[in-house]
Amino acid sequence: MELLCPAGNLPALKAAIENGADAVYIGLKDDTNARHFAGLNFTEKKLQEAVSFVHQHRRKLHIAINTFAHPDGYARWQRAVDMAAQLGADALILADLAMLEYAAERYPHIERHVSVQASATNEEAINFYHRHFDVARVVLPRVLSIHQVKQLARVTPVSLEVFAFGSLCIMSEGRCYLSSYLTGESPNTVGACSPARFVRWQQTPQGLESRLNEVLIDRYQDGENAGYPTLCKGRYLVDGERYHALEEPTSLNTLELLPELMAANIASVKIEGRQRSPAYVSQVAKVWRQAIDRCKADPQNFIPQSAWMETLGSMSEARRPPLARITVNAVRRAMKYSLGPVLWYWPKETLEDFYQQAATSSADVIYLGEAICSKRRATKVGDWLEMANRSPEVASRLCSPRWRWCRHPLNWAN
Repeated sequence: MELLCPAGNLPALKAAIENGADAVYIGLKDDTNARHFAGLNFTEKKLQEAVSFVHQHRRKLHIAINTFAHPDGYARWQRAVDMAAQLGADALILADLAMLEYAAERYPHIERHVSVQASATNEEAINFYHRHFDVARVVLPRVLSIHQVKQLARVTPVSLEVFAFGSLCIMSEGRCYLSSYLTGESPNTVGACSPARFVRWQQTPQGLESRLNEVLIDRYQDGENAGYPTLCKGRYLVDGERYHALEEPTSLNTLELLPELMAANIASVKIEGRQRSPAYVSQVAKVWRQAIDRCKADPQNFIPQSAWMETLGSMSEARRPPLARITVNAVRRAMKYSLGPVLWYWPKETLEDFYQQAATSSADVIYLGEAICSKRRATKVGDWLEMANRSPEVASRLCSPRWRWCRHPLNWAN
C-alpha cells in the first residue's frame, strides 16, 4: 500500500519524503489544477527541483492536472501535460477526457490516474476509463462508504486510491456548482469554493454571522464552533427549523479502517491538504507511515495508537469527537456511512480573524500552518511578528518587505 502525501511547495514536499511518504502529489502554478491558490504550487523551475529531490530518494511524483479545460484554453492544459511529462512525472492525475486521451497518445509510458474530480463512482465508469485510456489508477470520491469501496475493489481490474485523511467534501467531486452560482467564480479553476474576497464575518446582536457574497450561511453563539463559510456547510431555516440542510461539516480519518483497506487491496491511501503547511504534512505523514508499517506487520491485531489519533486530531479541522463509523446526514434524514470517523470544526475565532485579515490585506501570499498560527486560539498580526522575531529562519521564509502583515523591520538580535 502506497502512502501518498500532498505538497503545495518544496518544503512540504521534502517534509513528506523525509517522513515516510512513498509518493507525493503536487500541482502546477496555474489553473490546470484544483488547488489554484496564490502562493501555492510549482513553477517550472520548482518542478525541476521537486522531480530531482523525489527521484534522488527513490520515491514517486504525481502531478495533478485535474481541472477541466476551458473552451479557449485547451492548449494551456496540453502544455501542462507536456511539461509534467518532459520533466519526469511518474504519474499524471487527470479528469478531463480530452486530457486523458492526449496523455495516453503522447506519453503512453507515464501512468494516468483518474482524478477524484472525475467522480468515477461505479464499476462501469472505472472500466470506461481503463478501456479507452488504459488508466493505471482511479481516485475514488470521498463520498463513498467503506462498503462501496470494497465492492469496487472486488469487481474492477484498475488499482484504486482512496482519501484517508483530511478535509471531507460532501459532494461528488467535480459536480458541485453551489459557490459558482453564488459568486460567479468557478471552483474548477479558482481553487476554492469560498474565495476570500466574497467571505464576510460580522458580529451582530444575534451572534457571529458568516456570509458568502452577502448571503447568510450561518450564525454562531459564544463558545460555538464554526465551519468553513461554504453553502453546503451552512445552517438554514427549513419549515421553521434551523439545521444543516445539506450535511454537517465533517473531516476524514480512516486510520481505524486501515486493515480493511489493506485487505481490499487498495493501492494507495491519500492525504488531503496541498494547501496545508509543511508541519502538517510532516506530522500526518509520520503517523500514517508508522500505522501502515504496523498494520502490514500484523493486520489482525492492528489497533491505532492513542498518540496517533491525538496527533491527527490536532491536525484536523479542530476537535475530534468519539470515534464513530456513522454520522447523521442531517436532521430528519437517513443515516449515512462515512469512510472513516468524522472530525469537526475550526474554532470560529480562527476563521473570523483569518478571513477578515485576508479580505483586507494587500499581501501577495498568505501562509497558513502551525509555524505561524494557532488552531487553539485566535492569532493576531502582532503574534505573527512576535513569532517571526523569535526565529530568523522562519521569518526569512514567511515575510516579505512589501507584505502589509510583515512590514515592520524584524530584530534578529532578539
